[in-house]
Amino acid sequence: MLTSPPTARSREIADRVEAFVRETVIPYEGDSRLGPHGPSEELVAELRSLARSAKVMTPHILPDGTHLTQLETAAVLKRSGLSPLGPVAVNTMAPDEGNMFLLGKVAKPTQKERFLKKLLTGEARSAFFMTEPAEEDGAGSDPSMLKTTARRDGNGWVIDGNKTFITGAVGASVGIVMARTDDGDKPRATMFLVELPDPAIEVVRVLDTIDSSMPGGHSRIAIRGLRVPDEAVLGEVHAGFEYAQIRLSPARLSHCMRWLGLAARAQEVAVEYASRRHAFGKRLIDHEGVGFMLADNRIDLQQAALMIDWCAGVLDSGDLGTMESSMAKVAVSDALFRVADRCVQTMGGSGVSRDSIVEQFFREVRAFRIYDGPTEVHKWSLAKKIKRAALEGGYRV
Repeated sequence: MLTSPPTARSREIADRVEAFVRETVIPYEGDSRLGPHGPSEELVAELRSLARSAKVMTPHILPDGTHLTQLETAAVLKRSGLSPLGPVAVNTMAPDEGNMFLLGKVAKPTQKERFLKKLLTGEARSAFFMTEPAEEDGAGSDPSMLKTTARRDGNGWVIDGNKTFITGAVGASVGIVMARTDDGDKPRATMFLVELPDPAIEVVRVLDTIDSSMPGGHSRIAIRGLRVPDEAVLGEVHAGFEYAQIRLSPARLSHCMRWLGLAARAQEVAVEYASRRHAFGKRLIDHEGVGFMLADNRIDLQQAALMIDWCAGVLDSGDLGTMESSMAKVAVSDALFRVADRCVQTMGGSGVSRDSIVEQFFREVRAFRIYDGPTEVHKWSLAKKIKRAALEGGYRV
């Protein structure tokens, strides 16, 4: 198993998480309560009950509320990702993991008591309402295109807008809604904490997407006249864009961590298949066309692990890591897609059958190349930074 250089505490936590996922969670992968929009609420509750009993619930956040370092978190989240259900069971999944991180950083004490506490125990799920419909030219990879508005009304706010691809909105109890609160000519945004469900937040429909691991799926949302008090403001008014950056860099990296775990599992399955299956007089793995693919996978997996650990170290230094997380997200998502493709190819017909975890991994990791910013957007952002450095005094690697 690919691991980060662990501290004693992260090694102990990661080992327990891996044992739980392999022994308890993986047998649930064929459960009838798994659907096209993720595991049912009943299945989520059952898995989390087992995680609590095994003392692996929310393992990256210690009982005193202390968050593991990003490098320690990498060691733990990679293990949780060995099954698509692993992050769901132990409460390291998106969007909850990123939302808990953000609330831990900027929420007021009363907000932590009301909203964060129940997320940490796994008794509630959350949703992050930022992305908007492309046909309305709303916010996607570019948050500054935000169309949803929040206007002052007495001692509170009224929020209106449309959102889409909102992960986990169905079944969520906590929502973070991002809305435009312009101040003069300068674009501003504010985040609001809301309890769900709320009649002013309508799930128009749950979208049918290529991936299927996240509870509640991804929904189209209409927000109509949502009234919230001033106490609903997360952190400070007009600080939404800044808070998005606090959340997004670690959240991108967490995706890399979890999916690296699933990639390692897919490689295990493909290697076992190729070592057992015979064709044309020898084991598949002894045919260079197959053996070389598995060797390339091992190289890609190790390079992805190193990229994750490098970016985690940057975040642990206190840097926002915007550039580094973009680089890691591009490199890791592209590498893991290559791994998934080779695993499918190695297993032939078995690789495209839903009887194999390899098929789901291929679907999940294909979506990853778009979620949290498409590869091309990150490369465009990196290119702008490279140009700026060159024009401002010389570019150095």
